[in-house]
Amino acid sequence: MELIKTEKTQIIETFKTHEGDTGSSEIQIAILTERIKRLTGHMSSSRHDFITQRGLLKLVGQRRRLLKYLASENVDRYHLVLSKLGLRK
Repeated sequence: MELIKTEKTQIIETFKTHEGDTGSSEIQIAILTERIKRLTGHMSSSRHDFITQRGLLKLVGQRRRLLKYLASENVDRYHLVLSKLGLRK
C-alpha cells in the first residue's frame, strides 16, 4: 500500500512549483491524495480493518488542513490543485 519511489518522484515532477521543490503544499496534498486512494481501495475489501480506517481518517484530516492552508495563502494555486487532483470543494 506504500508508494513506490518512482511513483512518488512522478507526483513530485507533476506538482513541483520550482526546481528542487520536494515539499510544497501542492506536492504534500498530491502524495496524501494518492495514499488516500490506495487505502480507500483496501478498505472496500477489508471493512473491519479498524487500524487502517483510523490511519485513513488521519490522512484525510491532514490533507484537509493542508488544503485550508493553501486556500488561505493562494486561492489560484488552491483551485489548480483541486482541478488536477479531481477533488471536490
